[in-house]
Amino acid sequence: MKLIGAGLPRTATTTQMIALEMLGLPCYHMRDMMADPATSIPQWRKAFEGNGDWDALFAGKESIVDWPGSYHWRELMDVYPDAKVLLSVRSPESWVASMHNTIAQIWFGDTLMHHLAMAQYRIDPLYASWLDVMNDMWTKADIMVKSRGDPAEMAAGMERWNQDVIDTVPADRLLVWNPKDGWEPLCAFLELDVPSQPLPNVNDTENFQKNLIMRPAIDAINRWWEENGGLADKVPQRPA
Repeated sequence: MKLIGAGLPRTATTTQMIALEMLGLPCYHMRDMMADPATSIPQWRKAFEGNGDWDALFAGKESIVDWPGSYHWRELMDVYPDAKVLLSVRSPESWVASMHNTIAQIWFGDTLMHHLAMAQYRIDPLYASWLDVMNDMWTKADIMVKSRGDPAEMAAGMERWNQDVIDTVPADRLLVWNPKDGWEPLCAFLELDVPSQPLPNVNDTENFQKNLIMRPAIDAINRWWEENGGLADKVPQRPA
């Protein structure tokens, strides 16, 4: 393991994942967790409870960004003492807005995404297990859940999180980085050449809403409907 991302979700972690892989550092991201949830969710539950098998979780990876990995940055610093730490940042205002458009809607609000997420939680045990792990992380981090998504409290929570990383990680092991800073400070920190391609600029809000909340929820509802008999015999048929 060469790099531990300590930045919160919605701090351009997808951009970081793509950039790190362009630099030759295979990266563990939330998407890896969701690619094999039946295996990874129980592993992350054990990790949250203090029994993480990190080498199994990160097999084949040389970097980590996004939750659930970045939630454990402090522990991972000790597990991988030679790894550097990357704290990705953005303005509190833009971070809160991004959270309210994506992750926070799973928990709060009278929105379609919230209601779909709650419907899936009730009928999909694997999704419920994932959401329980995420809820426990956000609650323990004291950033979002306890405040019920209050913008000022969330912004303060983000700033506490970032300051904790800055106060804990030795300066020579830490890079505080905004994607607007570009390749140069990141590559200098990692002692790697700057790629000729521009730094990826990924705005994945729409993708998050569609592919991590709406589509999985609708698929789960359809599966539940089919598994419970549905009402196929009562659905009006289109006239011939």
